[in-house]
Order: sequence, then C-alpha cells, then structure tokens
Amino acid sequence: MSWGEKFTLQYDRFTAVRQVWPRYQTDTSWLSFITYGGTILSKRRLSKQQIERVQKRRTAASQTSGSIPSDDQLGAEQQGLVLSHYGKQADVENSGEKAVVRCHLRANLGNIVAGDRVIWRAGAEGGVVTAILPRDSELHRPDSFGKLKLVAANVTRMVIVIAPEPQAHANLIDRYLVVAETLNLEPLLLLNKQDLLSTESDLPTLLASYAALGYKTVQISARADDGMADLRQHLHSGTSIFVGQSGVGKSSVIQALLPDHAIKVGALSEQEQKGRHTTTYARLYHFAFGGNCIDSPGIREFGLWHMSADQVAEGFREFRSYMHSCRFRNCSHKHEPGCALLGAVEQGRVSAQRFQSYQQIIASLDAVDVRTD
Repeated sequence: MSWGEKFTLQYDRFTAVRQVWPRYQTDTSWLSFITYGGTILSKRRLSKQQIERVQKRRTAASQTSGSIPSDDQLGAEQQGLVLSHYGKQADVENSGEKAVVRCHLRANLGNIVAGDRVIWRAGAEGGVVTAILPRDSELHRPDSFGKLKLVAANVTRMVIVIAPEPQAHANLIDRYLVVAETLNLEPLLLLNKQDLLSTESDLPTLLASYAALGYKTVQISARADDGMADLRQHLHSGTSIFVGQSGVGKSSVIQALLPDHAIKVGALSEQEQKGRHTTTYARLYHFAFGGNCIDSPGIREFGLWHMSADQVAEGFREFRSYMHSCRFRNCSHKHEPGCALLGAVEQGRVSAQRFQSYQQIIASLDAVDVRTD
C-alpha cells in the first residue's frame, strides 16, 4: 500500500471518529491522528457504544452512497408512486408498468414519504426523483420534542385498530378521530382479537357509542380469519393507514390482507401488555382486492400539540352544531355562562365521557412547543 493510500485510509478513519468525538471538529489533532496510524491515546479511546455508532453511520452511508446521474444520462420525465423512503433514496412504482425502481432524490425536494406522487426519470441503474406532485392530504405525527414528522401522503382512510389487549382507551381513540376529521379522512374503527373478548369487557359498548355517532366499526380476529371478508369490503378503494397502540395486531391484520407479502409481526410484551414496534419504516402496499394501505411505524400515543383548541373541538363531530351557538364568540367551552356545548353535556345530548376526553386533549396542547423545521 502506497503512502497516499495509507493517508487516505487513515483520513477516512478520522472522519468517522469526528462524527462521535466533537473536539476533533475544531482542533488540528487530525494530523497526529493520521501520523500515529489512527491510534488515539488511552484517554481518547472510543467506548464500545461509540464504535458501534461509527460502524452504523458508515454502514448507512455506504447504503445510500452513489452518485446521482447527470441530466444527459436520464430518460424522459414520468409519474410514479412512492412505496417507501429511506435515507436519500426511495422505492418508486412506475405508473405505467407498475415496476418498482430504486431512485435517488434530487436535492431540495423536501420531505418525501410513502404515498407521494412524484415525477422521476430513469437512468442506466435506478432513477432520480425530480419533483413531488401536490398532495391531497398529509399525515403528521408530533414527537415528544414537539417536532412535526410527516408520516404519509395522499391517505383517504384511517383504520383505528384496538384490541382487548393492550387495553383500549377512549381518549386515544378520540385523538385519532380528531386527526381523521381534521384531514377529512374516512375513519374506520377496527376491533381486532375479538376472540379474546371476555364477558366483562366494555369494548362492545365502547364501539356501539362510536357507531351511534356515525362512525363505521368492524370486529375481526385476524389470526382466525374471522370477519376479514367484511373488512375487505371497507378497504377495496382508496389508501388506508392503520394506526393504534403497539400490540393491537396492526401488522397481523395487514399480513392477513396481504398474504403474499412478508409483514414483520411482533409478540405482545407480557410485562407491560403494550407490545413491541414491528414496523421500522412506512411502506405502501396494494391489496389484491383493490385499494392500498400504508404500514407505518407503530406509536403508543398520538399528540395533537400542533392543533388549536378550535381545531380539536371541530374534530368532535357531535360538538359542531353547538360550538357556534354560545353566548360569547370567544367561548372556551370551559365555564362561560351561556355555553351551548356545556348545556348540551348537562342535558345529555353530548356524551360526558367524550367531553371529558376533549378537555384532556385541550389541557395537553401547551405541553410542548411544536417545531416544523
């Protein structure tokens, strides 16, 4: 190995170390690092966790490496559908031949997610996404730090999956419904694992209360193939996204609907009965009976910090006929005299449980400052 090759090798090693060792970012110790063959003094040796971090980053970099072809190496523009996105690449389905092509992403595209309709150009190997077409809907999920993360695009239906285990909570269901109502998505409440229902379970009553509000409900057991025909009738058109607590069997349901695909399915945690996340990135699939679905990473909570109090209230469909009949235009629906919504609750025309759920959501709105960058 020539001196130049050794220099390049050691410089690559140092570059990896810089990612996890901040003080190398500003000083000139890289010369000593290279001179001594990449050996750091004992007080500067990387821990096992830091070494693993370096290896993961280098592996990820190698998976997303590769130069983007120039314009004269690309074919004509054509439309495609993003099936999945990871790093600087995406799997795009050709709208004509339905072939899946691994594509690089042109710079300054912005966030791209499963369900996006895009313009792309084919190259000798793979292709390049050059533009994102206007979206009909965007589904965001705020994380615990208040930053909005785009999860999926052009979704038309939200399938809210619940099960006897882990226990379903009305407030979590209401959070999903608020999002669905705000985005004008069709909500579908899906009770999975109905074979595990005990005689004391209040889930049938809970589902009936939502059905009384006009929401569609379906009860199935994915593993026993019970009720699946009814579910397919609800999903035969549009693009559905499955949401719900980890462990309710979202991946099992999708696997039953997509028998020719290998969907990762995880076991329910016996300790917390909350389940384990099994999906690592969002992916769009086509159902053989019609329609599509996006399998997205599982979440235990669905924060609504990015929404205003009025938006949340509008997400409770039975509130709408009362919200604008209050005595005061800026009524907060908390304690004001002449509040039509409070009056409806007192008279039993609006469920006290749903109103309490609304109040819990409103109380959580100021918990985190939302960032969209």
